[in-house]
Amino acid sequence: MVFKVDLTLDCADATRLAQFYKTALGYEDEPPPAPYATRAEWLAQFGEEDTGDGAWLHDPNGVAPRLCLLRVPEPKTAKNRLHMDVRVAGTGTPEQRWARIVAAAERYVAAGATVLGEFEGHHIVLADPEGNELCLG
Repeated sequence: MVFKVDLTLDCADATRLAQFYKTALGYEDEPPPAPYATRAEWLAQFGEEDTGDGAWLHDPNGVAPRLCLLRVPEPKTAKNRLHMDVRVAGTGTPEQRWARIVAAAERYVAAGATVLGEFEGHHIVLADPEGNELCLG
């Protein structure tokens, strides 16, 4: 069976979180489903208005899962039960792989992430701007 997985994240500010993931992961805005020209037009078919409470992103290479970011009124209160593992290490010596992980973490922090923990030589745990955990390895 062939299928794709999309990830949906609840958030307080979809626009801010979308900008973080576009910067951190290289994602782009997902165009509305065909035949709709705009997201507002697509939402109208469900009797909903485009209030700017959501953002839809995709990997331009079509490899990684799409992200749907939806504003919810309640704040994040606990550790995520599911988190993203972003694989950046690639091949090479352990030192080369770790250098790529550290460089990626620096980019994520510059985009608004916070380092939560570091397991030297293996992975770095981060939180996105709204506190959702993710790992770089």
